Amino acid sequence: MGTPLGDFIRAKRDSIQPESLGLRDHGRRRSPGLRRTDVATRAGVSVEYLTRIEQGRDRSPSVAVVNALADALSLDSAERAHLRYLAKITGGECVHGARPAPARRDVRPAVLETLRLLEPGIALVTNRLGDVLAHTGGFASMMEASGLLETDAPNLTRYLFTDPRARTFFADWDAVADEQVFDLWLGPSVENAEWFRAELEPVAGADFTRRFDRHVVPQRGVLRIDHPAAQELRFHRETFELATDAQQLVVFLPADERTAHSVERFRLRPPGRLRAVT
Repeated sequence: MGTPLGDFIRAKRDSIQPESLGLRDHGRRRSPGLRRTDVATRAGVSVEYLTRIEQGRDRSPSVAVVNALADALSLDSAERAHLRYLAKITGGECVHGARPAPARRDVRPAVLETLRLLEPGIALVTNRLGDVLAHTGGFASMMEASGLLETDAPNLTRYLFTDPRARTFFADWDAVADEQVFDLWLGPSVENAEWFRAELEPVAGADFTRRFDRHVVPQRGVLRIDHPAAQELRFHRETFELATDAQQLVVFLPADERTAHSVERFRLRPPGRLRAVT
C-alpha cells in the first residue's frame, strides 16, 4: 500500500522530462518522466531505498533524505513545503473508516467582528475542507446565483464536484478544483481529510480522485467568475490564516476596474446579511 509521500514523489517523477534537468533521454519507456535511477543518483540514495519510499515500505525518511529528494526533483518552495508536510503525516498513524472529531465550525466573536468591519466587502471564513463557516453580505450577494449557499452547511469542495452550476459559475473550474482538493491535505487534521475524502469520492468521481492523487501544488492566480448579473468578475484573494482555529479568512479584491464597478452594484443591495453558518 502506498503513502501520500510515495505517491507525491512518484507523481512528480513521472511529470519531469529528463532533458529539463540536463539528463540524457533514454528513449521510449513504459512510463513517462524520470527513471528511479535518475532520481536516486541525484539524491544520493540507492534505487532500492527510493523504491521502498515510493511503495510505502519506508515511512520515515530522514530530514536529510527528504531535502535531497526535493533537490533531485527540483521542487519549488511550495512543493518543498508540501513534501515536508507529507513526510510528517506519512510517519504518523491516520484513522481510517471511523468518523473523527468533526472540524471546528464555530467562529470566534473577534473574527465575526472583523467580518463586520469588512462589510460591504466580499469575504468569508472557511477551513481547508471547504466548509463555509461565516461570510459577509457582499459574499452572499456575489454567490447568490451560484447555488453554493443554498444548503444549511455549505461546503465549497463538495459544491464544486457535485453541483453542475459550479462548472459554469467558475470560469477556471479546473484550477479552482485543483486548489480545493489540494487543500484537503492541509487539514484541519489528517483524520478529517481522510474521512472527507472517503465521503466525497463516491459522488465526486474520477475528477476528484485524480486530483487528490496527483498532489499538484496549485498556482492560485486570479479567480474568474462568470456571474450571470455582471459578466466576468476577476478577483485577487488575500488569505489570512487563523492558525489557532484551523480556519482561514479570505478577502476578495477586484482585480480590474470592471469588476470594481460590478462589486459596487452589489454593495447597493440591502446591508446586514452577515452570516455565521452553524
